[in-house]
Amino acid sequence: MSRMIFVNLPVANLPRAMRFYAALGFTNNPKFSDENGACMVWSDAIYVMLLTHAKWSSFTSRPICPPGSSEVSLALACDDRAEVTRLVEAGAAAGGRADVNPPEDHGFMYQRTIADPDGHIWEPFWMDPAVAAGDAQISEASA
Repeated sequence: MSRMIFVNLPVANLPRAMRFYAALGFTNNPKFSDENGACMVWSDAIYVMLLTHAKWSSFTSRPICPPGSSEVSLALACDDRAEVTRLVEAGAAAGGRADVNPPEDHGFMYQRTIADPDGHIWEPFWMDPAVAAGDAQISEASA
């Protein structure tokens, strides 16, 4: 079996959260979705489980972080810089907040930040494939 990751996120408004993630290109898997949660698929290995506060609370007694707090930052690899911008703009148009942190351009890597409607931070990024594969040094790619 291949390794997969399921990112579980508490959300205040499930339909609003689903619209946001659909705008980024996630697809809903209705087989694992109901009125308490939705399975949103990014790839064959990456899934985001959006869980209502009531459902989230059935898994843990720990409090849900208030909006605006820093809990985790989730990075999504993109094929190019244009996809980074497209994801941030699509997320902002779907109720997210663009550029919560300033964009970063290191030449070999470019990233921006989008907060979903519940304040969860996503960082779409592009990295020069030669640097990612180890075929080029960072200084070569930045030049």
